[in-house]
Amino acid sequence: MKRPAISLGVIMTVILVGLTACQGGETATQQQPVTVTRGDLTVSINGSGFIETSNEAKLSFGTGGKIKEITVDEGDEVKKGQVLARIDTSPLELALTQAQVALAQAQLTQKSTEYELKLIKDKKGPLDLALLNAQISLRTAKYARDKAKDVYRWPEVEKSQADVDKAESFLQYALDGLAAASTPAQVETWTRTVANAQANLDAVAAKLKAQLVGYDTEEVIIKDMQVAAAEMALSQAQKNLDKINEEITLEITLKEAQLKFAGESVALAQKSASEAQRQLNETIILAPFDGVVAKVSAEEGDTITPVNTIIHILDPISMKLSLELDEIDVPQVKPGQEAVITLDALPGKKFTGKVSNIFPLPKVVGGVVLYDVKVTFDAPKDSGIKVGMSASADVIIDKRTGVLLVPSRAVIQDSQGKATVKVMSGEQTTERPVTIGITDDVNTEVINGLSEGETVIVESRAKAKPPAKGLL
Repeated sequence: MKRPAISLGVIMTVILVGLTACQGGETATQQQPVTVTRGDLTVSINGSGFIETSNEAKLSFGTGGKIKEITVDEGDEVKKGQVLARIDTSPLELALTQAQVALAQAQLTQKSTEYELKLIKDKKGPLDLALLNAQISLRTAKYARDKAKDVYRWPEVEKSQADVDKAESFLQYALDGLAAASTPAQVETWTRTVANAQANLDAVAAKLKAQLVGYDTEEVIIKDMQVAAAEMALSQAQKNLDKINEEITLEITLKEAQLKFAGESVALAQKSASEAQRQLNETIILAPFDGVVAKVSAEEGDTITPVNTIIHILDPISMKLSLELDEIDVPQVKPGQEAVITLDALPGKKFTGKVSNIFPLPKVVGGVVLYDVKVTFDAPKDSGIKVGMSASADVIIDKRTGVLLVPSRAVIQDSQGKATVKVMSGEQTTERPVTIGITDDVNTEVINGLSEGETVIVESRAKAKPPAKGLL
């Protein structure tokens, strides 16, 4: 933890008191009255390290080839997106054209195969329609036949049956009359009656029979033949469909395999074209951020591969300082805390940064456990800060403004471990409990128990020695 410098007046007071008290080489109590003042107090942890850039890049081409142009030199300032170098693109442009042609051919084959597959599948459509029409024709024929057989309705059949019954009764009556006739005239009369009754019976019976049978024989025969023809047409339509289904299934299987292969060819051609385009795109190195060219590692005309670093750039503004802090101090450090940075090469200058991160894993140096802490800051232009310079930083842990302050040596503990100070009032000295706040080990904040302007005693004990010659 950093300890702020003690004022020269305080140092001289301590020396004079010590010289006065140290007589005869015996242990003496040194007392120094100090006035309670109000001021600012900052608690910080100090660490040192080296300046690094927060943003740097070692740039290379994404493909191999011959360098056509390098547009920058070491030390040049560059802007984000600026072209830094180019490769000869002639071979890559040819490769891209060939890949694009191969892709177009593969896509054409794929579309042609898709169309042929559609035509094969479409063959089944007319046969499905023919089968459906045959089914409709059969049902229509059956319906017409059934309708021909159902000419009359049941009430008409009942009426015709009654007419037959009546005609039979009348015929029987005429027959009975003929049998009872005794004269030629009666016989002739009843004979004509019987003949008429028989004719009437035959007529109504034929009508009833036609109603009961329900169809005209010739018409029904025609209807039956139509049904049979429809059944044969349906059977043939089904056979045609079954046959074409077998053929189509085989053709579809073949075309689908061809289509799958065509799709794979298109995918491969697309990858080849994309790779050729990527290589062509990566024949240019662009600056990824504003910065300075730190190193150029190749020359125009060199043949390089993607593993060769061509240009190294860094950001001279965004800097970071890597500190090594003791394990006792690091728990108090948090990301976002302010840090005041000084550099050995730039005396008198201070820069403000912030803690960015604390490394979770320690390293042991000479038996001491240390943790790396990164402090980031922006270096003003023309500040003179360079990567690699040694620097130190005070990480601000806590800060108080306008608080009561006493020397940390004035605060003692009583028998119960509570903080107290010795307060001088006139010639009297009394011990008074106080509530303390933060401390930087030189000065301590007093929250309660003292007032500004009061005087406290700072005591120390030391074995007095004869003063050395020439001390004063």
